[in-house]
Amino acid sequence: MATVLVTGANRGIGLGLCRVFHGRGDRVLAVCRRSSPALDALGVEVLDGVDGTSDADAAALARRLAGRALDVLVLNAGILREDSFEDFDLGDVVEQLQVNAVAPLRLARALAPALGRGSKLALITSRMGSMGDNGSGGYYGYRMSKAALNAAGVSLARDLAGAGVAVAILHPGYVRTEMTGNQGNVGADESARMLVARIDELTLATSGSFRHANGETLPW
Repeated sequence: MATVLVTGANRGIGLGLCRVFHGRGDRVLAVCRRSSPALDALGVEVLDGVDGTSDADAAALARRLAGRALDVLVLNAGILREDSFEDFDLGDVVEQLQVNAVAPLRLARALAPALGRGSKLALITSRMGSMGDNGSGGYYGYRMSKAALNAAGVSLARDLAGAGVAVAILHPGYVRTEMTGNQGNVGADESARMLVARIDELTLATSGSFRHANGETLPW
C-alpha cells in the first residue's frame, strides 16, 4: 500500500485521482482549501484549510505530516482565467502564476523531506504551457503559468535525482470539469486513471519528461 498525497483534491481531476488511488487500496491524503461532500464521502484522510499560495499553510502542512513518508506527491491544484490580448487583466495573470506555478514549487519544497528514495512527484500541468503546441494564442496567464510550472518541473527532476525521487510533468487532457465549464473530451475519472498509469510507470530514467495522460510525449 502506497501513501499518496493529492492537492486540489476536493473536485475535478484531484477528486478523480483520489478515487483511483483509494479504489486500488492506496492510503490517500487529500489536501484542499475546502473539502466537498464528494470528497468527504470517499473515506480518505482529508487535510483541508491548506492554501498553496501561503507560506504559513505550506509550513503547517509539513508539520502535520512530520514523520510520515510519502510514496507519491501529486501537485494538482490550479485555476484558469480565460483571456485574450484585447482584454487580459494583469491581476489575473499574476494570480494564475501564483496558484499554478509558485504554489506547487512552494509545496514541493515544504514536503520534500517526506519523499524518500523511490518516491515520485507528479505535477499536473497543461499542454497549453507548451511553446511548440501554441497555435491559437490567448490565455496569457494560464499559458505563462503552466510554462513556468513545466520549467520548475524540469529543475525539480534534476535537483531531486540524487535523492532518488522521479518527477512527472503531466498534461491531463481536455477534461470536463468545473474549471473548463464542463467542456472537454474526457471525464475527470478517466483522465485520473491515465494519469495514475503514467505515474506508475515513471522512473528516474524518464524523470523530467513532459507527457500527455495518454502516454504521448509533448513538445516544450
